[in-house]
Parts: sequence; structure tokens; C-alpha cells
Amino acid sequence: MEKFHVSQITTKNALNGLAEEGIVERIRGKGTFVAESDFLKESNPSVMSPEDYSNGIVGLILPSMKTKIEQELVNYIELYASKYKYNLMVKITRESQFEESNAIKTFKELGVKGLIIFPTEKEVYNESILRLSLDKFPFVLIDRYLENIRTYSVSSENEKGTIEVISYLIRKGHQNIGLISPLITNTVTNERSIGFERAFLKNDLVVNKNLWLLLNFNKISIEETPLLIKRFLMSNPDITALFIMNAELARYTNIAVERIKKESAREIEIISFDYSGIEGVSYIQQDIEECSKQTIELLQEQLTGDYRPRRVFVPVKFINELF
Repeated sequence: MEKFHVSQITTKNALNGLAEEGIVERIRGKGTFVAESDFLKESNPSVMSPEDYSNGIVGLILPSMKTKIEQELVNYIELYASKYKYNLMVKITRESQFEESNAIKTFKELGVKGLIIFPTEKEVYNESILRLSLDKFPFVLIDRYLENIRTYSVSSENEKGTIEVISYLIRKGHQNIGLISPLITNTVTNERSIGFERAFLKNDLVVNKNLWLLLNFNKISIEETPLLIKRFLMSNPDITALFIMNAELARYTNIAVERIKKESAREIEIISFDYSGIEGVSYIQQDIEECSKQTIELLQEQLTGDYRPRRVFVPVKFINELF
């Protein structure tokens, strides 16, 4: 009052006037508080009326947030979820099936309307996901799926994309094509490896699996992996091209190939699934926005009472960095 040079009576009258208008609420023995009045709602658009509330929460479960693909998924899934007035809540499993089950349990306890699950890399049958399917709880698997479980899933055309790039390498004259991949333990790596083999069969060539380097998940690191790949390439001098299962391994492979090139001037062409960020390395580009859009639409389908489990495949694109 001293600061603004007003009397106690003036202040009291002003508060009484605000209370009459419903702008403040006076509670005996506690004080004066701002009330959530119609006046405030009209003057503050961020205060939502009941009809503006969201349709509820959708849970997104991811194995990690370390890859560009995972980061783009969060971005686009949130974008399309918001178009249906859903709020998105995210949990990270850090490639743990135990944490995946906990995330499902937690989200259900929170009353989410539906779930979007990006299964762990080493995914085998998760009883929690199987239970969701048996209960017909609204959910969609993204990127990977569980074989023989009838449910909704969205994934890129892994097999077709791999056939295209391996056939391209064969047309260029490459026959000794190596493959570098994590252990083949999920549907994504399995489909890409099948695509690799089918490209050889289509071109009447025999697949030499001695030229495949499969790496243990726990041993993939910038310290160890380039050395392992270099050793593998040195022991297979006939390899002239490599197909790499993901962007992380493509970066480690490029380190190994550059070291070999400096030592022996040996040229090895690299193609990866997903963009590695390395100039001159061609890659298969996934349409993450379309994957996200399809995922939300399949979830919305279930939430409106239409239950027709199916797999949706989203086309990929070969980006040739050598032209």
C-alpha cells in the first residue's frame, strides 16, 4: 500500500469489487485468492473449457532415444496424435524387456487410451504384449512386430528395400558383398537379411555367409567395433562392397574402411539402411512421417471400435550418394 500510495480502505474496497465480479475469492482466515472465473477464461485462451480437453493419453514405448529414427518417431507421432486431440506420454525401456513390461503396466494403470510400442532389439515373445493382444487392448507395434501374434503393426518395407540395393550392387559388378549386422534376433534384421539373400537368388548367385559379420549387441561400441570390422575385412580381401544394417554400424564400418584405404588403397563401397551422415555412403531412407501417421490412424481405428488387426508396410527409398 505504501508503494502505490493507497489507503487500506481503498485496497479493501478494490478487493470487495473484484470478489463481487468473481475475479477473486476471499476465504476467512486464509486470505484472498484468484478465482477461475468466466472473465479469466475469456481473457486467457490457454484456460480450456471442458469441450477443449484432449481425448486422453496415448502411451509411446521406445527402446531408446539415441537414434535419429527414434527421435523422428517421437516428433511425428506427437504431431499426428495431437491432430486427434491425444496427449502423448513417452517411456524408454533402454532395450530391456523387463522395463517394457513395466512400462505397459504403468501406462495401463494411468488409464491411457492406447499404446504404441517399439519393441526391444532382442525381442522375443513378451507376455505383456501377448496379453494386450488377447485382451484386444488398443495398441500398435511400430518398426518391429511379433511373429504369429495377431495384432496391428507398422513397419518399413525392409525386405523390398534390401533387395533393391543389393541388386544395384550386383548390377555394378559386385559379387563378393559383405553384410554387417547386429545378431539377427528380431523381425527387422531378419527381413533385411532375407532381402539380401533373395537379391542373390534373383540374380542366380550363391550367397556366401562367410562374408557376414554378426555382432553381439553388448559389444557394439565406437571403441571396439571399428577394430572388429577392420579385422573382418582384412581376413576377407575379396569383399568389394558392404551392406550395413543400420546407421550406427555404417559409421563404425566407414572408420574401418577409411583405415584400410589409407594402408592399401583398397576401395570398398558401403550402403546402409538409414542415413549415416557420411558423405558418399548411399542408404535406404525410411518414411518415418508416414509410418507415424499410419500408426496413429490404426490406433484411432481401434479406439472407434473397429478391430481388424493387420500389418502395414510403408515404402522406402534408395538414396544414391554416388550420383
